[in-house]
Amino acid sequence: MSSKILLVDDDPDLLRLVSIRLIAAGYEVEAASSAEAALNALAVQRADLLLSDWKLPGMDGMALFEEVRRRYPALPVIMLTAHGTVPDAIDAISHGMFAYLIKPFDGKALLDKVSQALVLASPPSNSSDNDTWRAGFISSSPVMDELLAEARLVAVTDASVLIRGESGTGKEVLAQAIHRASLRAKRPFIAVNCGAIPENLLESELFGHEKGAFTGASQKQNGLFLEADGGTIFLDEIGDMPLPLQVKLLRVLQEREVRPVGAGRAVPVNVRVLSATHRDLQSLLQDGSFREDLFYRLNVVSLALPSLTERREDIPLLARHFLAQVVERYAKTDCHFAADALSFLSTANWPGNIRQLSNLVEQCCVLATGPIITLAQVQKAMASESAAILPLAEAKRLFERDYLERLLRLTGGNVSDAARLADRNRTEFYRLLQKHDLAPAAFKADISA
Repeated sequence: MSSKILLVDDDPDLLRLVSIRLIAAGYEVEAASSAEAALNALAVQRADLLLSDWKLPGMDGMALFEEVRRRYPALPVIMLTAHGTVPDAIDAISHGMFAYLIKPFDGKALLDKVSQALVLASPPSNSSDNDTWRAGFISSSPVMDELLAEARLVAVTDASVLIRGESGTGKEVLAQAIHRASLRAKRPFIAVNCGAIPENLLESELFGHEKGAFTGASQKQNGLFLEADGGTIFLDEIGDMPLPLQVKLLRVLQEREVRPVGAGRAVPVNVRVLSATHRDLQSLLQDGSFREDLFYRLNVVSLALPSLTERREDIPLLARHFLAQVVERYAKTDCHFAADALSFLSTANWPGNIRQLSNLVEQCCVLATGPIITLAQVQKAMASESAAILPLAEAKRLFERDYLERLLRLTGGNVSDAARLADRNRTEFYRLLQKHDLAPAAFKADISA
């Protein structure tokens, strides 16, 4: 696929001349006669390079550069300037502009600068297919295009990346894409959900343990950091990591070595760390539940995944993609959305983001009795989805309480037996009961009755 260049100049003759030269060199060119028109074009579809005149009617080239730098920081900019604005252009380069060319410029010099800028914007990938690294993303959104351009740039470095975004936006998918585009692509990618592993097991899971290090440690086990050696480890929901583990993770990042539980010495490890959270880490820093030094270690580069409502133009694409997958998975007769059903999906709220949309599409397809999924079916599915979705913390609380109640009913309130079934020691099990205000004696009374 040829690179797309957005060319901005209010001189129609120069616009036509430069366009012809760029097209002849194999580039796709979109022309705009003002900065305002250029920004509108970028809002519709991202370009690979902005090539702009300095002197423009209304917003000038410098103002355009400043706005592009704010909205699309990974988009390279080359400015065409007269001698009088050279000092300003030199200053702009120190603030992120790729290059400038003084009018009149040589055609070969222009093509050389364009080629250099595009190489910078699209670093080489390990893959023979330059798009396979981002295969998990179905999108035509300029917002996503810009995010993926930034991800591609950072992928070829070893910088730690913090991925922010609401639940269901695809944070692990982005982490996998960064790994595939990195120099570590042929080495392991290990994903860890820090909020799903019990606190007393998390250290052993991450860093490993020696045989006999604790009760139940019947053999030596390498942790996930060592399993990811040479590759990438993805720490999802990093905001849920307990403070004692944060200290040990910081030491691993600083010293590039891990000390398994019960081991007498540390083991060198070479991993790239990607992390993600849906929580506001700034507020966790303020209340002391997340370490500031660890935050800055993890947050060398920050990437923010947009919510589904911020990329509504992708909803029809995603809905059709998920529907095709479900049709194939269940070997159903081909079906499709009615136009008004697809329109409804595009305007609905999606608190669960892409994950919620995928679930809803599957539900609609499974329950469809004909080849067309109607608006009424979508609305019914949406109503049941909305009723079923709970905040993650509340869902975890309800599950944990229900699980404890079931254990106590099964054992007749015998805490020792219940703790054994839960694979927890009595002290920890009592703490869980106190957390949920559960009295074992009440369950003994139920059985005696």
